[in-house]
Amino acid sequence: MFDDLPPDLDRLRTLRTWHVLWVQRIDAKIHALLRRQAETEYGRRHRPPPPDWVVEVGIGTGRPPIQLHVGDCYMLGSRRRPVDRAEARRLLADGLRACTHCRPDNRLEVLDLSRPMLLRAARTSVPCRPISSPLGAVW
Repeated sequence: MFDDLPPDLDRLRTLRTWHVLWVQRIDAKIHALLRRQAETEYGRRHRPPPPDWVVEVGIGTGRPPIQLHVGDCYMLGSRRRPVDRAEARRLLADGLRACTHCRPDNRLEVLDLSRPMLLRAARTSVPCRPISSPLGAVW
């Protein structure tokens, strides 16, 4: 068998104690990692769904809204607050800029309000004549 162990009982007991301490350290680390894995899995399974619409807000007094995003947009900054569909549509109608990456205005089916004629119609609720284009009339 293994003859590289010390021949006397005192040194063998010392080695055994030393190895027991190492096994305890290893077991503690294994249990800590298992606990961390279980917590991560629990958090992943119980994570709330992202909000449908998110407003990116600025810095300063009142934290003014800067841009509207879809809830899972990768361009979303760290300063944000969730909004519901009605508020998101209202913010876009009031002139808040929509993210060009996730296009919340398309998903909310809001017309492009950047054209002056459409802005005037949206503000006054007065019908306007269609804008002519090569593809036909556009409202």
